Parts: sequence; structure tokens; C-alpha cells
Amino acid sequence: MQSVRQIAEEIVVREGGFVNDPDDPGGATNFGVTIHTMRRLGLDLDGDGEISVRDVRKLTRSQAIDIFLEHYFQRPLVAELPPALQATVFDMYVNAGSNAVRILQQLLGRMGFEVTVDGALGPQSLAAARAAFKAAPDHMVNAYGIARRNYYLRLADRRTASRKYARTRAGGKGGWIKRAEEFIAPEYHLSKAEFEQRTAQWD
Repeated sequence: MQSVRQIAEEIVVREGGFVNDPDDPGGATNFGVTIHTMRRLGLDLDGDGEISVRDVRKLTRSQAIDIFLEHYFQRPLVAELPPALQATVFDMYVNAGSNAVRILQQLLGRMGFEVTVDGALGPQSLAAARAAFKAAPDHMVNAYGIARRNYYLRLADRRTASRKYARTRAGGKGGWIKRAEEFIAPEYHLSKAEFEQRTAQWD
């Protein structure tokens, strides 16, 4: 089984290096760490008294991994989830913050567990996640990955500017969808025809 640091290293690879896409609400980002996160954590890397795009550019891969491990894995209690769920929820937490937990809580609610959908893992949500995993160990990771994929698709439905992250210019699966399906068994991946049908309304 992978170590959590190995999982974090893979997340950094998925996130890539420095980007400052005007269509990305996260703003300037390096290795998946946004300028907003750096400001929240007070990471003034060049020591000039303000946290700017220049600081984002200075962030190292190692610093990004340490931020993810502390602020996206340990503090949000992703580390307390069943081990098989940790990689996909951790990856989604880096990508979408507390929405990663909301997706899990909504899934647990659909499975019949009473949980508050608040984006925070507490005793109630953790107990429900453990019980759900115990009841359906062969299905929970796929179910979460599918729910995650659906979250991306719905986001792109609502926000035209986000569609480029879900679908390529050529009409194939974009980075968001490929990223979600990395954690879904192949038999549950959308086929080319299914994906085209699902996104046809975007044309």
C-alpha cells in the first residue's frame, strides 16, 4: 500500500507546476497550492511583506507536499477515513477543498446514513464512512469516484468557463474527468459515446 507521502507526491504531479488561469477561481497556483491558501497560511516566501504571485512562483514541490499533508490530509481528518478511501478523498480535497467531504457526506446520505452535509469530517461522518465501507468494501471507492465525476460534470453544466477542465477542445475527456476516473475501476469509466452524450448540451 502507498504511503500518504507517495499519494501526496502523485497529487503534485497531477496538479502540475505554476499556472495563473483567469478562468480558475483559485487564481495563481503552483503544484496545486493556490495564492489564497498561501495567504491563509501566511507564506511570504520572498519576505517582502506581502503574498503575491511572485511567492506562488517560489513555492517548491517539497513545500507543496508538506502543505497538503498537514492542511489537506491531517487537519481535515481525511487520515481518519478507511484507508482505501483516503487517496481519492485526499486528492479531491486538494482539488476542491471541503467539497470533497460534502461529496462523501451526500453519498453516505444516499446510502441511508444520517449525516450532516457541512464539508467537515467529524465523529458522525467518520462513523458513517466506516460503517458504509464495512458494508460495501468493494463499492465505496468506485461510488465516491463516480460521485466526484458527477460533481465535476454538474459544475461544468453551470459554469461555461469551467468546461475546458472537463472536456478537451477535441471533445474528449478533460483533466477533471480523467482525474476522477483514476480512482474508478475501468468498468465504470464513461465510454467515448457516453461522455459525448453527457456533454452534448454544452455545444
